[in-house]
Amino acid sequence: MVVTNGAKQAIAQVVQAVSGPGDEVLIPAPYWVSYPEMVRLSGAEPVVLPTSPEQGFLLSAQQLEAALTPRSRLLILCTPSNPTGAVYPLEALQALAAVVARHPRLLVLSDEIYEHIIYPPAVHHSFAVLPGMWERTATVNGFSKAFAMTGWRMGYLAAPAWIAAAAAGIQGQTTSGASSIAQRASLAALQLGHAGGEPVAKMVAAFRGRRDYVARRIAAWPGAAMAVPEGAFYAMPDLKAYTGAGVSAPGFGAIPDTDTLARYLLESVAVALVPGEAFGAPGTLRISYAASMEVLTEAMDRVERALGAVQPQPRR
Repeated sequence: MVVTNGAKQAIAQVVQAVSGPGDEVLIPAPYWVSYPEMVRLSGAEPVVLPTSPEQGFLLSAQQLEAALTPRSRLLILCTPSNPTGAVYPLEALQALAAVVARHPRLLVLSDEIYEHIIYPPAVHHSFAVLPGMWERTATVNGFSKAFAMTGWRMGYLAAPAWIAAAAAGIQGQTTSGASSIAQRASLAALQLGHAGGEPVAKMVAAFRGRRDYVARRIAAWPGAAMAVPEGAFYAMPDLKAYTGAGVSAPGFGAIPDTDTLARYLLESVAVALVPGEAFGAPGTLRISYAASMEVLTEAMDRVERALGAVQPQPRR
């Protein structure tokens, strides 16, 4: 176990500890924006494996097998996912583990920071508990999401001793230990209980209500498509129907891509969404529903009004 200054530091240290020049790191897309850059900083090469709403934004075992080369060193998984909210079911993880088992050089970084923000019937399964995977997996978690402690910068990783020792060595020469104040606050959070504890359970129930509301609203948008999130607090609709050649908005101009669509929503109705290009998923926008129902209702009303001024194309 290594306690870090946020889960982000834990991820970066694992990537640096196990990969370097000449290595490939496999990253399913949509991905958290820092993954590819962390890989590049280590000297390794990020290999992006696209997924789609139609496949629930889940990497298949067949995709993983087809992408592997002798240079493959690390697979990064995030479940529940930022930015999609996708949750890998046990069968999908078992299929991926079977591929990993056939490639002895391949390791897995399992980012489980949203572990406790999950909506039944979905169930979280940790990759390291699968047969033979503990020795191949570094599991990263933290306090920022389930315990709403983003600013405290407390994360941790659990990994085989050689990976943990290497990550701790990197940390010792960069930031050293997490602050004692944040450690005390994290101890207090743990004493509240995990997913079964009342404070966390109340928060997850509120997120689920917001998820259901946002999903209903998006389903009514002509041409939109989305895999309904099963965890985290993000939705990632495919809005390619509102972009492309010939698509424009009155008073704004052409909307060739979702980067421009996000700018249109910001400028026309003052709603900030993140374009999918940043997550390796052009054609999508990420919506965070970590806000009150009052704010979400107003935001979705504004987005719907803005999209209503755009003539959508058939989905492509």
